[in-house]
Amino acid sequence: MTQTADAAPGAPALKTLPPTTGPVRIDDTHILEALKRCSASTREAACEFRRTGSPECLPAIVVGLIEHYVQKDARAKLSRSPDNLRLVEDLAIDSLTMLEIVFTAEDILQISIDNEELRPFRTVGDIKGFIAAKIQPRSAVAPRAAVPAPVRG
Repeated sequence: MTQTADAAPGAPALKTLPPTTGPVRIDDTHILEALKRCSASTREAACEFRRTGSPECLPAIVVGLIEHYVQKDARAKLSRSPDNLRLVEDLAIDSLTMLEIVFTAEDILQISIDNEELRPFRTVGDIKGFIAAKIQPRSAVAPRAAVPAPVRG
């Protein structure tokens, strides 16, 4: 187990975090806590996404979040070509479960999703595509060089 910080004498016991393959950064502790019941690969992908903004991390995050919230018997379906799985019919995701997935995704990915945007979601692939499009402006924006202010005279 990895510990978050050194304890001072008389301080409460340290909180332990789930193991990861790399060093745990303080920035990652929130993600690890929010995803503590998700797979290690989901936690690692989320931490990597927060560090880099890489869209390549999104499929693992989306599938991991869905896997966490669906019934155990539906989880096996997610391991093989999940994009075509229907949310309601194949995975039995109801509106409350969908909201839990969305709230967690908003928190982890630092995005905002309106309820109206959820209506067209029918498959896991729909969610992946939507989230990829949602973060695209952030990952596509290159840092701007400083431009001197015009001289007025």
